[in-house]
Amino acid sequence: MSDTLYTLAHPCQHSEDIKKSRFLAQAAPVQTSEQALAFVRQVGDPAATHNCWAYRIGQEYRFNDDGEPGGTAGRPILQAIEGQGVDRAVVVVTRWYGGIKLGAGGLVRAYGGTAAECLRLSERVPIVAMARLGLRCDFAELALLKARLRELEADVLAETFEADGVAMEIQLPAHRAEEAQARVIDISRGRHAARRLD
Repeated sequence: MSDTLYTLAHPCQHSEDIKKSRFLAQAAPVQTSEQALAFVRQVGDPAATHNCWAYRIGQEYRFNDDGEPGGTAGRPILQAIEGQGVDRAVVVVTRWYGGIKLGAGGLVRAYGGTAAECLRLSERVPIVAMARLGLRCDFAELALLKARLRELEADVLAETFEADGVAMEIQLPAHRAEEAQARVIDISRGRHAARRLD
């Protein structure tokens, strides 16, 4: 498995019927724990027997068994997220009880398996580490500088016109930051430099 982590391109879902219980996994890309918990509240079904969930955002993670025996639902969902190489994602697995007990092992397989299959079938995008740079330029250099930075996939986050030039904050893939810094020095003939803000 590569070191590249992926997040989901968009929300997705997958359902399975296991021994008369229905399991519905719903997953979504998230950037913050607040977004993850909002998704849990949004898709959880109050009429269902259980709404178990987990999320991972970088080093931050949480999971919840929602009344299932400890360790049989939330943790297997989290392990499915990690096992699929997914980050910045939340998965909610909702269960409607069908009258047949699955036992601890069966619950682990049902929750973890439904979550893993949902993620396996989802469309994913690689997570690209981003860098923020602050820079200044003269008015005459602005158009050329913006064009050359766009070639490096840079987005202008803020732009302030001042009496003696333009101050900008840009964001771009981290692996292109040094090249962007070199372009600022080159275009301004050494008068200006870009500094990392992150």
